[in-house]
Parts: sequence; C-alpha cells; structure tokens
Amino acid sequence: MRAMIRFGKQPRLRFISHLDLQRFFQRALNRTGLPIAYSQGFNPHPILSFGSALALGWTSEYEIIDVKLSVPMGRKRTEEAMRAALPVDLPVLEVRLVDDRHPAPMAMVRASDYTIELSGETAQATLDAVETFLAREQVPAMRKTKSGEREVDIRPMAIALQRTENGLDARLKLTEKDTLKPDLLIRSLAELAGVEPPEAKIHRRCLLGEDESGALKPLMEL
Repeated sequence: MRAMIRFGKQPRLRFISHLDLQRFFQRALNRTGLPIAYSQGFNPHPILSFGSALALGWTSEYEIIDVKLSVPMGRKRTEEAMRAALPVDLPVLEVRLVDDRHPAPMAMVRASDYTIELSGETAQATLDAVETFLAREQVPAMRKTKSGEREVDIRPMAIALQRTENGLDARLKLTEKDTLKPDLLIRSLAELAGVEPPEAKIHRRCLLGEDESGALKPLMEL
C-alpha cells in the first residue's frame, strides 16, 4: 500500500530547496509512527517520491509525496499522523491510499496550473504581450536541457493562458519531453514586448494527469 499525500508550501518556506525538502520529509516520516517501508542496504531510507520538484522561490497548494507503507493503514490515521509531524508552512491538504500497482505521481504528471503575479515597471507591458503570444502559431525560445541550451517552440506548451488583474493564470505542459516553466513564459512575453522581465511570484495550484479519455484532471483524482 502507498499513501499519496498532497501538501502545500507556504511563502515562509519558498526558499527551501527540493533536496532539503526531501531530507526534511525523511525525518518527518520517522516521527509519524506510521509503518513506513524502508529501502534495503547499508543506509536504509524511507521509500518515497515526489510528483514534481517545485522550483526555488515558488509556493504551492498542490505538491504530492508518495510514501510506501509496509502494512495497510487507514486514511484518517495516516492524515492525522502526517499533519502532526509537519509544520504549518507545509500543510497536509489531502491523503489518498492506493495499491502498489497504482502509477507513481511523477509518471502521471502531464501539466500544471499556475497563478503568476507580476510587479515592477515592465509588468504591464509584459501582460500586454499575452494577446500577441496567443495569436502566434509559434513562439521560439531558448530552453536549458541536460545537453545544453536549445531553441524550442513553447507556444503549444501553453495549454491555457489568461491575463488577470495583476498577472496570469496559466496551464503549462509538464512532461519529460515538453515542459514550459512559468519563468521561461514570463521571459518570452517580456521579449515579445521588448522589455526586461518583471518580478514574479509563482504559485502552483494543481498538478494534472490524463484520464482514460485523455482529459486533464487533478492528479489526486486519477
């Protein structure tokens, strides 16, 4: 049995790295009293994985950690134990127990929803470029990859993009092959506007996967 735990990352902890977060969760799981399954070998550690690493400086209300349990547990008991072990800045928002055959969250992720708040002198001009971005069939941009930088067309990776009063609501692809991060989207919009990128606060609202029909749905519902 595995526990899929949805948690948030509040502003006070936004500069905690993903690696530090992994280490913290390993220690927190030890405090829960839950029957956590451990790896074999010289240095055993809890068997866990995350849905998708959150970039440094971003906040979120939809992070997922997948934890393997050595014996079956009730959902309520698991949720209560996790809430007691985590600080208020990492709130436990939802717990789902799944069979070991259930796909890992990391393998299920196809897209993510973001709220992006822009500020500074170039924020308005950057927002004004949204209409231009949406009207284009292609928007080339330089993206960092494991083998270095390369030019990619990011237009099809922006599944949905809507301007708000102070920023953007965006649904962006998040797969191993095609990923559009909010900061690259912001840089591309600023480039279309001919200005420097504005300051941005990025908040992840949801991680999405595909159901049997191919429709995007929140990961915890799949």
